Amino acid sequence: MPNVGHVLPTNFPRGLSPYSQRFNEPNALAVIANDGSGDNHIFHLYVREKDPKAELWDGARSGTQAAMDVFNADETGNIEQIGDILPKIIAGATEVYSDIPAFDGSRSSLHRYLYGPTVASEKLKKIVDHRRVKPLKPLLNEMRAFKSENEVVHLRLLGQASGRAFTDSMRKTFETEKELSSFLEYQFKVNGCDGSAFVPVVAGGKHALSIHYTRNDDILRDGDLVLVDGGGEHGSYISDITRTWPVNGKFTDSQRDLYNAVLNVHRTCLALCRESSKLSLDKLHGIAENGLKEQLKQLGFDLSGNAMSVLFPHHLGHYIGLDVHDCPGYSRGYDLKAGNCITIEPGIYVPDDERWPAHFRGIGIRIEDSVCVGDDHPIVLTPEAVKEVADIEALRS
Repeated sequence: MPNVGHVLPTNFPRGLSPYSQRFNEPNALAVIANDGSGDNHIFHLYVREKDPKAELWDGARSGTQAAMDVFNADETGNIEQIGDILPKIIAGATEVYSDIPAFDGSRSSLHRYLYGPTVASEKLKKIVDHRRVKPLKPLLNEMRAFKSENEVVHLRLLGQASGRAFTDSMRKTFETEKELSSFLEYQFKVNGCDGSAFVPVVAGGKHALSIHYTRNDDILRDGDLVLVDGGGEHGSYISDITRTWPVNGKFTDSQRDLYNAVLNVHRTCLALCRESSKLSLDKLHGIAENGLKEQLKQLGFDLSGNAMSVLFPHHLGHYIGLDVHDCPGYSRGYDLKAGNCITIEPGIYVPDDERWPAHFRGIGIRIEDSVCVGDDHPIVLTPEAVKEVADIEALRS
């Protein structure tokens, strides 16, 4: 009998299920069970049966035969019979790992009160003692945090496509945030992505002071900067890029000075994304904050009190991969190792307040690249998105 089982619904929230198996049809269940003989595991995949009438309306189904022939399941069956099948599989398991929502400790008490348990969670609860169910996410995080060579190649191609979409967007003049947002998503697809990885931030002028501004419904004004945070998606993997550029294609002196301050720190931190640096994301954040302090002092900022928490209110970066903020719960305090893929995104956001130099007020600038940590050098995944002042301005000349 199996002593460990992993229960994975395939229509799971973004990022978890695709890492374990590539079946992306709804109403299916994967179980990976240890057969009790050591490292040998059995892959069960239960799916909808073929149904010509239903497929006429809703599209093709893989069916149970393809579950074995295409997806390499050891055991398969009709998902409609899972109530009879699943108890037999996990009855002898000493431990069951699953993130079916009822066992997700992050759900708030309000969410539980309003929505109650899911049907899937109630069924699983009847089959297995709740006390034997452990969260699966921490185990997958340990694996997902380190990308294989094939994953890095895929992320690099995705970064290339996304970067080109950004550069193509910088070439054009747009009247509205919505127009720019639509063009960017179109360019993601033209360059080979499945679409946008997430709703982009397209923030003109003072809207850039809101880190996750996604209304994207204002006009773009001549003389302002526009901050764009987005990325393409392909094969469930994502890219994450932020660029800030002048709406009219030409930086003012103040915009250029503040932009180069952020860019200098960005370059420094990118160069340190290697295992030999023996740095964590948290340590890199400290380096970025100190670097921004030095740059801002040279520009005449008073950095007393809580100045840096106002001007640089977010972390330098996060893990990426199958999700924008990949490996949720995985510490940013671990030293970076080869295969970790992260973002580096320093930013400065100057409120329209008398505390700050007048010529910088209302300006928000962030520069972000996706990068994979190497042994002795970083692998920047998104260099096709130009970021030097001269290169940005040359796109409209």
